Amino acid sequence: MCHPSWRRARIAAQRLSDLARLRRVRDRIDREYAQPLNVEALARGANMPAGHLSRQFRLAYGKSPYAYLMTRRIERATALLRCGDLSVTEVCFAVGCSSLGIFSTRFTELVGMHPSAYRRPEQVTKPVRNQEAPVAEPQLA
Repeated sequence: MCHPSWRRARIAAQRLSDLARLRRVRDRIDREYAQPLNVEALARGANMPAGHLSRQFRLAYGKSPYAYLMTRRIERATALLRCGDLSVTEVCFAVGCSSLGIFSTRFTELVGMHPSAYRRPEQVTKPVRNQEAPVAEPQLA
């Protein structure tokens, strides 16, 4: 039977090891967001069961690995849409989404508007110039 202090030390060491692996998973998502990633592939890369990875990732970062991945993809998509050179469909595939419907739904949830509305130039705020009202000549009576 293990001594209680050894057990606590072993648990603490396991938590540190899990945090290091979770950091590597998060860094991989940040680097490879445009690649076809899923929780099972991320878990294999971290040498963790998928369920354990999902639970620990949510505890550490406040969202599931999939939600974190989609957030990164949508952040990149907003930058690409602001440039205006690519269509919404091209942006969807450029950031690694394989379904335009899922991309549009998630984009709308996170940004608050549909990607095509976000992309329109009239949605961009333009500075308004102050124009003085024409000065009327005083009437001499």
